[in-house]
Amino acid sequence: MEILLPILIVGAIGLIAGVGLSIASVLMQVPVDETEQKIRDALPGANCGACGYSGCDGYAAAIAKGEAPPDRCAPGGAETAAALSQLLGVEVVAKQRRAVVACGGDCDAVGQKMDYHGVQTCAAANQLYRGPSDCGYGCIGLGDCVRECEYDAISVQNGVAVVDPAACTGCERCVKACPKGIIVLKPAEPHPVVRCSNPQKGAVVRKICKKGCIGCMKCERVCPTGAASVKNHLASIDPALCTNCGACVEACPQHCIQ
Repeated sequence: MEILLPILIVGAIGLIAGVGLSIASVLMQVPVDETEQKIRDALPGANCGACGYSGCDGYAAAIAKGEAPPDRCAPGGAETAAALSQLLGVEVVAKQRRAVVACGGDCDAVGQKMDYHGVQTCAAANQLYRGPSDCGYGCIGLGDCVRECEYDAISVQNGVAVVDPAACTGCERCVKACPKGIIVLKPAEPHPVVRCSNPQKGAVVRKICKKGCIGCMKCERVCPTGAASVKNHLASIDPALCTNCGACVEACPQHCIQ
């Protein structure tokens, strides 16, 4: 009895606690939004935050409440858009975007102003004179963006980050990781991009980078649609106006429009 009595007491306490928890779970049950659950199941589960919400759960809840449009899932692409379209009974078109590194200043084009031996991250190196490169506006090349990418879509080649458009989902994680802000999202449709972010005058850019934009405005003069323009000594291409004729690519003396 000395052994059996404690066992019975503990067993009774466990039974009472189990019954109490079961009753509490029924009385305090939170109603499940079936639409929200279906939306969540249709999302890829990357939790990348490119949609502007904390993750797929937050985005699904916002869609179900009508607080967010259902076309913001970059990793899901057309497949997720089609699933949400069928689920919600509305037309949803995925906005395909791809990351582009607005810098072509590799090791052959740009020199180094110092031999950096600090913490091997772009964020850390950027704190010291805007990085070791002669160009304070260009890619540092220590791979913060590479480490953030879950899809192996970005790599550092010859000192500069390069995006593989076939693997990129437009999740925006590399954009947030770059301390220079030179990784941007562009429409997935092929069109020229300016691989330079240096707004300094052409004479200055020529001294530090063989591939930097010098603001010569040749691209602007040859563009038939006005898509190419130069502001603050730096060229840009408006994808909404660009017809992909390639005139600006051929005209650029620095070959920074690609």
